[in-house]
Amino acid sequence: MDTAKPAATVPHDSVVDATEPATNASQATGAVTEPVSSIPEEELDRITQDIIAALKTVYDPEIPVDIYELGLIYKVDIEDDRSIRVDMTLTAPGCPVAGEMPGWVENAIGTVVGVGQVDVNMVFDPPWDPSRMSDEARVALDMY
Repeated sequence: MDTAKPAATVPHDSVVDATEPATNASQATGAVTEPVSSIPEEELDRITQDIIAALKTVYDPEIPVDIYELGLIYKVDIEDDRSIRVDMTLTAPGCPVAGEMPGWVENAIGTVVGVGQVDVNMVFDPPWDPSRMSDEARVALDMY
C-alpha cells in the first residue's frame, strides 16, 4: 500500500485535472493541493519547470504537437522522495505507440536533475478529446 504523500502536483499552476480540458499551458484547470514538502520551494519550482520542458520533448509521431500541449498529461505528482508519478492518456486507446509512449515519458522526465524513479500510469477515464488541447496546440494544428 502506497502511503507516500505527494510533495507537489506538477505543474503547480497548470495542473491538467482529468475532468477538465486545458485552455493553455499556464492556466490552472483543477484544484492543486499543496502539501508541506521536504523539498525546498525553489528546487520544487525548478523541477516543475524542468518536468514541463521534458514533457514538451515527447511527441505523438502522427501529430506535430508535444504531448503536454495536446493535453495528454492528466497529472504529475512529485513525491517527497523525489519519485514522480504521472497519469497520462492517448488521443485514442488504439494508438499505434500506446506501448511505447509511457516509456518515452519516463525517459524524458528521468533526464531532469533531482528526480528519482518515474512511474507512468496510462488512464483512459475521462477519454481524451480535442478540447484538452492548449491554444498553442490548436494553432499548430489549424484547429482554432
